[in-house]
Amino acid sequence: MSDDVTLVERAAEGDEAAFGALVRRHTPRMYRVALRITGSAAEAEDVVQEAWLAAWRSLGGFRHESAVSTWLYRVVTNGALAILRRRKPTISLDAPEPAGKSTLDSALLAAAHPGPEGRVVRAEEVDAVLRAIGRLEPSQRVPLVLRELEGLSYEEVAEVLDVNVGALRSRLHRARVALLAELRER
Repeated sequence: MSDDVTLVERAAEGDEAAFGALVRRHTPRMYRVALRITGSAAEAEDVVQEAWLAAWRSLGGFRHESAVSTWLYRVVTNGALAILRRRKPTISLDAPEPAGKSTLDSALLAAAHPGPEGRVVRAEEVDAVLRAIGRLEPSQRVPLVLRELEGLSYEEVAEVLDVNVGALRSRLHRARVALLAELRER
């Protein structure tokens, strides 16, 4: 958006109100990306805060080669990946998910009951998909989050991840296959 470019230019000149407008406009999406990559609300908040600090420091160096939103996605994605690299491997203490109805049974129930029960079933299915995405390797999770959940174009995701579109399509294919395997396993 050209409005974003104007805000970046004004913020680079020291206009704190312009920077505040950028923060208000882009923080919700940045937080969603960070949360979906890290899987932790606290870590996502830290990532977004650090991303904004990094953005503030580098406003003068923004070269307008990409959209402001793409630049911010890159900053927050790099921050979230840094958190994942610093994590020590842990063993989940969560109880295994209870065995329940199959996805087909759930879909049939949701179709048969379009009311509150159907909405609950759909919400549970969405939650299961998001949990499965969270279990993917970061190299698979990140492009999937940016493309499928955030709706970035292939070109934008490739730019955020600094890969060519062909490599991105390959990563996305592997991510989708892994996600389906993860969902079947559950």
